[in-house]
Amino acid sequence: MAEEVAAKRLKISPPLIGTHNGHFHADEALAVYLLRLLPTYTPSSLLRTRDPALLSTCHTVVDVGGEYSPSTNRYDHHQRTFSTTFPNHSTKLSSAGLVYMHFGKPIIASRTALPADSPEVDLLYEKLYTEFVEALDANDNGISAYDPADTVNLKKRFHDGGVTLGSLVNDLNHEWNDDPLHEQPPGHGDGTSFVKGTGPEQAQADEDARFLKASSLMGTTFLRKLSYYHLAWLPARKHVQTAHRNRFSNDPSGAIMVLDGGGVPWKDHLYAFETENADAPKVLYVLYPEGPNEGAKWRVQCVSVTKDSFESRKPLKEEWRGVRDSELSGKSGIDGCVFVHASGFIGGNLTKAGAMDMAKKSMLS
Repeated sequence: MAEEVAAKRLKISPPLIGTHNGHFHADEALAVYLLRLLPTYTPSSLLRTRDPALLSTCHTVVDVGGEYSPSTNRYDHHQRTFSTTFPNHSTKLSSAGLVYMHFGKPIIASRTALPADSPEVDLLYEKLYTEFVEALDANDNGISAYDPADTVNLKKRFHDGGVTLGSLVNDLNHEWNDDPLHEQPPGHGDGTSFVKGTGPEQAQADEDARFLKASSLMGTTFLRKLSYYHLAWLPARKHVQTAHRNRFSNDPSGAIMVLDGGGVPWKDHLYAFETENADAPKVLYVLYPEGPNEGAKWRVQCVSVTKDSFESRKPLKEEWRGVRDSELSGKSGIDGCVFVHASGFIGGNLTKAGAMDMAKKSMLS
C-alpha cells in the first residue's frame, strides 16, 4: 500500500529522497538503502539538508522534518507526539523501522521472488525486524536492551545480537542447504552461483573466495579502527582532559564540561578521568559546537549513567523534550533554542551561551 502511494506521487522525473545533512546515523542510512531497493526509488537522487523549503521539494523524506505521514511519504520519528512501534513490538521506531514497516514486505517479495501475500514473506518480515532492524530503532531512540528499572529479572526487551561482525562473517559461509557442486538459484546465498558439475576443486575455490571476503571484512575493519584510535581517539584524550580540568570555570558545580571542537570523541576519556578521580563531582552535561565554522550551532548532551547506557544522569527538562525552535525558546525562556530530543538526552541552541543556559536550567530542575 505504501509503495502504491509513493508511485502515485511520481511525475516525470525520479522521486527525490530527502534526509538530514550533518552527522549521519545507521537508521537513515538503512532507510535510504531500503527505499532504493524498490523499483519506484531505484533511480532516485538523494538530498541531504535540514532546510524545510528544500525538503518540501522532496517526494519522500526520512529522519527529518518532524512529520510522520505515510500518505505524503514523510517518515520522521523525532517529534514529541511520535510513539509508533512495529506490530507486536514495544520499541519506538526510527526512520529505519518506519520505512521497513511500510516497505519491508514488497522489498522481501522482490528480492526472494515469493508472493507478497505469502506466509513466508510474513515470517521473513517479522524475523528481519526482530533480528536486525529493531536494535537500530532502539539505538537511535536511546532505548537500552535492558529495563534500567528492573534490577531483578534483567530480561532483554528486544533481541540485539543478530548483526555483529561475527555474524556477518558467518553469513559468508555456505548455507546448510547449499550444494556447492550445482548451480544455485538467483538470489541464493550471497549471489554467487556455481557451474553445474564443476567438482570438489571448484567448490573449494569458491569456499576460499568466501574466506577472502570474510578476511577482507575483518582486516579492513581492524585497520579502520586502528586508524581511528591512533589519529582521532588518542589525540582527543588531551582535549577532554583539559576540558575536564577546566569545567569548574563553567559552573561551580563542575557538572558542565565544554569542548571547543565539534566531533571530539569524549565519552571513553571522560569516564576514564572520572574513574581516576572517583571522589570528584560527576559531569552531567557536555557542550560542543556542531562544526568548526564560526557561528556554528551548539549542542548540549547529557552524560549517561555508564558508558554503555542510554539512561542519562540528568536529562534535559521533560517539558522541553520533542519541542523545537521558537516554541522551545518560549517554553524554556532561553533565546536561540533549536531542539531537544524526545528522550531528553541532547539538545541544541544557536549559541554557546544558549546551550549553557539549557544545561544550567536542566541541572536545577
